[in-house]
Amino acid sequence: MDKQEIYRYLSAKNIWHEIVEHKAVYNMVEAAEIDLPHPETSAKNLFLHDDKKRNYYLLTVKSNSRVDLKKFRQDNGTRRLSFASAAELHTILKLIPGAVTPLGLLNDEEHKVQFFIDEFFLHQPGIIAVHPNDNTATVWLKTTDLIEIVTRHGNPVKIMKS
Repeated sequence: MDKQEIYRYLSAKNIWHEIVEHKAVYNMVEAAEIDLPHPETSAKNLFLHDDKKRNYYLLTVKSNSRVDLKKFRQDNGTRRLSFASAAELHTILKLIPGAVTPLGLLNDEEHKVQFFIDEFFLHQPGIIAVHPNDNTATVWLKTTDLIEIVTRHGNPVKIMKS
């Protein structure tokens, strides 16, 4: 799904969302330069694989969070982790670097990516800001709706403690 297909999907499913179109952003520093509503709901996404490239993970955390991959590995019983390549990102999620988003999981036809989301996003206001499979816009959704979208698609979802 591309950006327009994401918008149509959200509308067709009657999922509340807010959209802001903006210049392309490729990292959290560039994203912080854009004046967006609800800045506390901004998410950072890490697309990872294990050392055998058999298991893939999408971690969605607060935009200002640092992720301790060793701790994540210990907490979740994974093999050693590293960032997936741009080629893997494109092949599996049909995304480019800078546009990584949980909505990209809708392109994971094999449901091979495990989705981990920070519990922070379930607290008030209970919304999350992510890209709609394109880094030229931000879409806000209720966190519970996002989790349901991913679950319905067939990807495993786990809540991470902040």
